[in-house]
Amino acid sequence: MRKVILIPDSFKGTMSSAEICQIMADAVHTHYPDAEIVALPVADGGEGSVDAFLTAVGGEKVTVEVNGPFPGEPVAAFYGRLDEQTAVIEMAATAGLPLVEGRQAPERTTTHGVGELMLTAARAGARHLIVGAGGSATNDLGTGAAAAAGIGFFDAAGERFMPTGGSLDRIARIDISTLAPELRDCTVTVMCDIDNPLYGERGAAAVFGPQKGASPDLVRLLDDQLRAGSTAIVRDLGVDLAEVPGAGAAGGLAGGLMAFFGASLRQGIDVVLDAVDFDQVVSDASMVFTGEGKIDSQSLSGKVVVGVARRAKPRGVPVVAVVGDIGDGFEGAYDEGVSAVFSINNLAIPFAQARVRARQDLALTMDSILRFARQLLPVGAERATTAG
Repeated sequence: MRKVILIPDSFKGTMSSAEICQIMADAVHTHYPDAEIVALPVADGGEGSVDAFLTAVGGEKVTVEVNGPFPGEPVAAFYGRLDEQTAVIEMAATAGLPLVEGRQAPERTTTHGVGELMLTAARAGARHLIVGAGGSATNDLGTGAAAAAGIGFFDAAGERFMPTGGSLDRIARIDISTLAPELRDCTVTVMCDIDNPLYGERGAAAVFGPQKGASPDLVRLLDDQLRAGSTAIVRDLGVDLAEVPGAGAAGGLAGGLMAFFGASLRQGIDVVLDAVDFDQVVSDASMVFTGEGKIDSQSLSGKVVVGVARRAKPRGVPVVAVVGDIGDGFEGAYDEGVSAVFSINNLAIPFAQARVRARQDLALTMDSILRFARQLLPVGAERATTAG
């Protein structure tokens, strides 16, 4: 093999994408010592997105103290400055599920800190903000982020307040004229790896509310609140989010950023692949190794494995997916350009046990794949064919 690209997502709760790249690289070099390896650890909008961008294209991480998921409780968050014009913001850094462990309350949590990060980056000179919408503990339709950026929300008595997931129906008026001037000139791109609408059976509350601690009754309340918030946005801003695929990402943050900041929604992996110039990088590759924690029918909506495969397919480059687990409905990935799928869970054991041995199982799986590859493409064969 002349050139091998390693471009996995993290295995959440187990290994970071950078760790996976290193294990994969060691295995490739064991079997193909002269191979050129291009390691591109990625994320599709959730935790690790900032680090993935910084590793792939360079830049610096900026630490900022902002409000966490609960108003008045600060956290040390961060954003990535890729260059003078571009900043990457990971909503999970200030409003992610790990920050509310044991205190899940999606009716009270806020994205206020996300707006603070956006404003901080804009005041530092950024004019393109990339916001990763994944891993949220919130369901506030991005109203917290909007309030932090200066947008006013008023109740029926004319009192200004900051809505949360349980109080969106109190919004009687939205005043967007007070948006911070630094953000008016910014282009906002939302990295989104799901296509769920804002509300309804596949909406933010119904699908993701339970993992944020919502009971069935609370899920119904949150869904009603998102409907009310959407109605207020149509009334005051003229933006209808009801049928927008992906608007429900991160508890409606994606939809809110569209309505309040004019943001565009893109598949997270496509944003990353553009940033690292993947189409050019893959053009002369011999093979691509990618992966994610679990591949199933949801992966077909555009998560890392399928996003990578779609870009590699027109160039005829084989894509091997090495994943933590395989679920129902994954077979459609083959139609998208995936050549083969392998699970590292060789013993078919529960996740609690598998995660302890994930690193060694990944190494063993890569070794098995590459041993087989050497039967098809011995070391030096590709080079000899080219030379001859």
